[in-house]
Amino acid sequence: MLPSLLFKINQNQLAIEAAIMELTIWVEQHGAVEVAGNVRGALEIISKNEEFINMTLAILTPPSD
Repeated sequence: MLPSLLFKINQNQLAIEAAIMELTIWVEQHGAVEVAGNVRGALEIISKNEEFINMTLAILTPPSD
């Protein structure tokens, strides 16, 4: 169950990232370029960690036959 739980948590994280990016674009279009830049910088952490998370989930998840 742990791999399934981690997979769902990762899905939630990516969905939150996408929602925040949509808000960032809106904020940027309304003139708060500095704020948008700060948010994009923070979201880079999620992107950088995504490959490691996916690799770890692949190792933890048993192959399906």
